[in-house]
Amino acid sequence: MRSDTIKKGFDKAPHRSLLKATGCVSSRDDFSKPFIGICNSFNELIPGHAHLQELGRIAKEAVREAGGVPFEFNTIGVCDGIAMGHVGMRYSLASRELIADSVETVVEAHRLDGLVCIPNCDKITPGMMMGALRTNVPVIFVSGGPMKAGHTPSGQTVDLISVFEAVGKCSTGEITEDELQTIEECGCPGCGSCSGMFTANSMNCLCEALGFALPGNGTILAADPRRNELVKAAAGRIVDLVKEDVRPRTILTRAAMLNAFALDLAMGGSTNTILHTLAIASEAELDFDFAELNDLSAKTPYICKVSPATTEVHIEDVDRAGGISAILKELSKVEGLLDLSAPTVTGKTLGENIANAEVLDRKVIRSVEDPYSATGGLAVLYGNLAPNGAVVKTGAVSPSMMKHTGPARVYDCQDDAIAGIMQGDVKSGDVVVIRYEGPRGGPGMPEMLSPTSAIMGRGLGDSVALITDGRFSGGSRGACIGHVSPEAADRGPIAAVRTGDLITIDIPQRSMTVALDDETMRQRIEALPEFEPKIKKGYLARYARMVTSANTGAVLKTDF
Repeated sequence: MRSDTIKKGFDKAPHRSLLKATGCVSSRDDFSKPFIGICNSFNELIPGHAHLQELGRIAKEAVREAGGVPFEFNTIGVCDGIAMGHVGMRYSLASRELIADSVETVVEAHRLDGLVCIPNCDKITPGMMMGALRTNVPVIFVSGGPMKAGHTPSGQTVDLISVFEAVGKCSTGEITEDELQTIEECGCPGCGSCSGMFTANSMNCLCEALGFALPGNGTILAADPRRNELVKAAAGRIVDLVKEDVRPRTILTRAAMLNAFALDLAMGGSTNTILHTLAIASEAELDFDFAELNDLSAKTPYICKVSPATTEVHIEDVDRAGGISAILKELSKVEGLLDLSAPTVTGKTLGENIANAEVLDRKVIRSVEDPYSATGGLAVLYGNLAPNGAVVKTGAVSPSMMKHTGPARVYDCQDDAIAGIMQGDVKSGDVVVIRYEGPRGGPGMPEMLSPTSAIMGRGLGDSVALITDGRFSGGSRGACIGHVSPEAADRGPIAAVRTGDLITIDIPQRSMTVALDDETMRQRIEALPEFEPKIKKGYLARYARMVTSANTGAVLKTDF
């Protein structure tokens, strides 16, 4: 075992003495058992994580019962909703790398034999996955589970996005401050990852398709007693994975990646999943071209529409309708779409995992013969504004905005854009451009939930598009195009756009262009001053110097 390095031989007496002092090693017999890390992201700042301390306790008991010795440690976490709209959001994506580094550090420094990862939100799931892939020790993921949707006294179903959009409605006088407060108090009724197909739930659902989690990981509610049973089952399985030497790079094949992308497209998941999955592929040393997503989308039907694409369906409804296994079972009817032979942490193939799954509500999970769309709910756009690509959640775009031409309304930071939207500078037909908010320019590629929610709340969702080299919350909806690459800080074409330039977005044709000839574009870019970083000290300054483009997953460079 890897852990023999710190526990075997007379010369390891000091190591054993220290291990005994932790209280986790209860007898000399424990030194003959595998050492299992319980990587927990419990903290009391994130509603999706506030209950994870109890799940960690359940996991430790299960590992002990299965014949392992559990050692719990923690990673950091950022709540995107609380960090939204201020400098804190710049730390959000950047925290993914810190999480990956912390997992790598603890596993390698203490020679752990296996890992049970307990994440729940946004960057934490992919960050843990990246760290696990670096160390390549056997791992199993079990999330904290999604939040239940909220309900107002009048019976309206609400979630976090309802609260953000209500701010915009309040600013126009469409609702009163008292009505806003009612939605605020009902939007997030308890612990769990926010209740729609936002980034956290998207990633936890993808864990099932990737083969890293047991069925139910993405959809069983945090408050459901079945969540505790799932944690117990997952943690009990890790000792077998260690004995069988099933490693994450064995499971994360190219086929598994394509299975996960197909699920993402079928559910219209968060655009952030593309960013994170590309980063995960990078850690696994798998090649995946950004453009391949469009080829996969062309043959993947969009069969499950969840908030924010609709206000009628939340994650609890997907679970009731059969969960991720039912969606995958339905997708398996499309010839050649899924690789059902892909291995998983259950010890069975993906096909065996979903063999008995059944769709229980066709209003939630449609058939492949009757999809919302014949093509997937995400797309990559190209053109002279984004030579290296940009991403849009097509499933959350209204039909009237699938093709749009309008004048640019340019802002060099998110704060200015929010102010411009809220004070009425943005008019129907405009294309809002928010730049210098990419991985390097942000720094940290902040999410744009505040401006997109303001656009929706002010009634402009069917007439205004927004493009950015930053990114969007999984809760954003509308014609929101992010990850524009190259970013403005790297003198990408988005830096050349001026207010009034005509921008054409054609989502069906996967294109996005600005009405500028090549020479004008070149002259404008050459006239730009040298990019001045917003933050010049601390972690974000280091991050900005090392981060790569969004189309490669915004990972950190290791070669200089």
